[in-house]
Amino acid sequence: MGNGGGGRWSRVVRLAGPGARTSRVELFYDLVFVFAFLNVTSLTATLLSPANLYRCLLVLALLWWTWSSSVRVGNAIRADEGVLPVAGFLTIGATFLLALSVPSAFVDRPGGLHGPLVFASCYLLIRLTQIAILSWVERADPVQLRRLPLRIMVPTTASALLVVAGTVPPRLADQRFAVPLQLSLWTVALAVEYTGGLVLARRWWVVTSAGHWAERHALMVLVAFGESIIALGLGPKTGLPLTGPVAIAALLGITIVVVLWWAYFDSLADALEQALHRARDPAVRRRLARDVYTLLHLLLISGEILFALGLKDLLADAADPATPTWGPPLGGFWVAIFFGGVILYLLSLVLCALVALREVRWPLVITVAVLVVTAPIVAPIPELIALALLALITTAGVIVETFREDGWRRQVRHLALEERLAVEAEESRWRRRNL
Repeated sequence: MGNGGGGRWSRVVRLAGPGARTSRVELFYDLVFVFAFLNVTSLTATLLSPANLYRCLLVLALLWWTWSSSVRVGNAIRADEGVLPVAGFLTIGATFLLALSVPSAFVDRPGGLHGPLVFASCYLLIRLTQIAILSWVERADPVQLRRLPLRIMVPTTASALLVVAGTVPPRLADQRFAVPLQLSLWTVALAVEYTGGLVLARRWWVVTSAGHWAERHALMVLVAFGESIIALGLGPKTGLPLTGPVAIAALLGITIVVVLWWAYFDSLADALEQALHRARDPAVRRRLARDVYTLLHLLLISGEILFALGLKDLLADAADPATPTWGPPLGGFWVAIFFGGVILYLLSLVLCALVALREVRWPLVITVAVLVVTAPIVAPIPELIALALLALITTAGVIVETFREDGWRRQVRHLALEERLAVEAEESRWRRRNL
């Protein structure tokens, strides 16, 4: 990227440095996605069907693209300096409206604003703002300043128009062609946006600070785990009665959440960040940032959201007095949600390690295989027993993965600790000199 035009621009924007970390403005922006994820799961929970599940994943992928683009902005420019906080607050407002419009993003609801138009307009505003900011960084290169923003604006605008074109009028909602046509248009919109960003904007995949890039993605993984915890605490509504089945479901659910957290944050998250730090070649660093973080972390987040969606429905059944003690049979659809979410999450971890570390995490691979084989078997089994089997298999696989590492885990954690201690020591020296 360009150098920002020198010191005369420092009052407007200040470029980020290699040691930059996540700013408070960025953390504030990430908080909006707590609400956005809640609305994404609510979109599916209102009508449980394969088509609505696909809608959930489409919206999640578009939300992820807006968030990922914000990470690129924050990695290039300090988000808490100059005019960036103002731009950030405008983006936060547009993102919040975007999240509010998620339930009506596909079918316009009477009595309010046009939901799909609000969704598409907010999405377009957020993306154009991000493109404008990144273009400002490129102003030292007149050719790129003229060409690149226009090239990126075309697929972004086309995606927003396709989203609006996919609106189903209420009078046509029951027509057989309506849903396939809508999902096709949204799928094309998603493909156009991702293709434009991954192919046309290769120049903007520069990672100035590996620490910032890894930290932002790790924080978003935590935000998605928060959706599972909220689902456990509230279920589909507030005031969930604490019955025996509810308590068992909550304990099993939180066990799985803890195990999935451990599988990522115990050592893999640090190892991925260290691999990004070691990538001195800009092309290699761009590839890791794109493939491991932007693409594979989308699958990671999707797995978490699917699992949270399953918890909401299971807790509703567990709290219902008319439900059998161990719950009704899980069924094929919810097997795909529960087991599919965990499988997608663990498979994403395997792929992250394979791409970034060139290692195959065999215990996790075997765990995924066992879950794939077990999933069809548990469909006729009561929900709580199926959830217990899921917790047992997942916990066993992650425990084996933790203790089979043969020194690798210890080395990664030691390097991460040494880095934190060095940073803390340097910060202490600076404070003693200047404060």
